[in-house]
Amino acid sequence: MDTHLVEAGPGRKGAGPAAAPAMAVPDEATMVFVQARPGLLKIAHRIVGDTSEAEDVLQEAWLRWQRVDRTVVRNPSALLRTTTVRLALNLVQSAWKRRESCASPWLPDLADPDATPEAVAERHDAAERAVLVLMETLTPRQRAAYVLREGFGYPYGRISEVLGIGVASTRQHVVRAHERLAANRPRRPVDAVAHRRLVQAFLAAARYGDLAPLENALSTDAERNA
Repeated sequence: MDTHLVEAGPGRKGAGPAAAPAMAVPDEATMVFVQARPGLLKIAHRIVGDTSEAEDVLQEAWLRWQRVDRTVVRNPSALLRTTTVRLALNLVQSAWKRRESCASPWLPDLADPDATPEAVAERHDAAERAVLVLMETLTPRQRAAYVLREGFGYPYGRISEVLGIGVASTRQHVVRAHERLAANRPRRPVDAVAHRRLVQAFLAAARYGDLAPLENALSTDAERNA
């Protein structure tokens, strides 16, 4: 499916659905992406802070979506949000890497059906490093609120229920998470068992859109460290 069937910003390379031939009928995968696009754009823009770069993130997310084996995807919207936040954070991390040699890559693309076993192993290693950055930089509640809000589009009310805190506190945790990630603050020690559990949950969410293990891992860590 050509990318011109996916909406793009005015004047950008690649027209939106309105520019497609009148007889073109979007397939199911395209419709899923088009319906999710407004929310994905908001997520990307909140992370990268630039409209043009957010559009670029969505264009790449569209290309990744075309390569996914959608027969194994349980929650397409969740997978699209995961892909978008991963790509946006990759962009942010690239900027950090240009400024600081110690910067780490963000979550790798885990949904490539053509990946070799060696590539899969490398990506799992990259995921472990990426999750480690989150755990070293954010408090458990900041991490949970940030991931559920920015990564999976949870409403603040639902996040507050998951964490057992007020909506106002939930919003504040997200704000502080943004600040800490942007500042690249000194990092804290990480429990190996908690790290492994969160990595596994991230892998399940990234590959299959399975949110239950991720939500459970984040809320459990938040409760234990309340």
